[in-house]
Amino acid sequence: MNSPSIIQQEVTNAKAYLVFAHGAGADKSSAFLEQVSEQLNQRQFNVLRFNFNYMDKRLADGKRYPPERMPKLVDCFNQVLASLETSLPVFLIGKSMGSRVAATIANQPEQRFRGVICLGYPFHPQKQPEKLRLEPLQQSLKPILVVQGTRDALGNQQEISEYDLPSSVQVEFLADGDHDLKPRKKSGYSHEQHLSSALDKIEAFIDEWR
Repeated sequence: MNSPSIIQQEVTNAKAYLVFAHGAGADKSSAFLEQVSEQLNQRQFNVLRFNFNYMDKRLADGKRYPPERMPKLVDCFNQVLASLETSLPVFLIGKSMGSRVAATIANQPEQRFRGVICLGYPFHPQKQPEKLRLEPLQQSLKPILVVQGTRDALGNQQEISEYDLPSSVQVEFLADGDHDLKPRKKSGYSHEQHLSSALDKIEAFIDEWR
């Protein structure tokens, strides 16, 4: 397996190290990941962003390769984790598909990280609410924070309220947020406000478990 490309953003007096995985369609340098990473830095967290191998291949060849299957995504994430040298508490964070991979890793024993943060967890494929992806959350050996928009097309608040999730999974909702946590203008909220709220919840979660 090729070594995935990474970006490391470190700050002085960091409180923890977050390993950040992208979603299915946007790479490690997407506007969303960059914005969240910068805000994490401002709150004294180091961040490592990386591309899954299929994404590096997509960027190199200019062809839209689909995401690899979960075992290969997990192997790639584990490779990045194994290469990280730090004495700080480590947390995994992912956007959409990346959060599903992170949650999947959390059912493996003897892991060095403290918890998992999911930004827009893909509870099911779009327009396929019957195809649930609850197993990674239900089988996790680590605490998990899910930050979800109430109208996320891959799992909205009403749907999630009916799921059987363990007490180790904390779900926080952002009013009128979509899969990118973005609310509509008529909601009275802005995307910046919701991202700030998400960061508040992330910081509180890390402070509790680090």
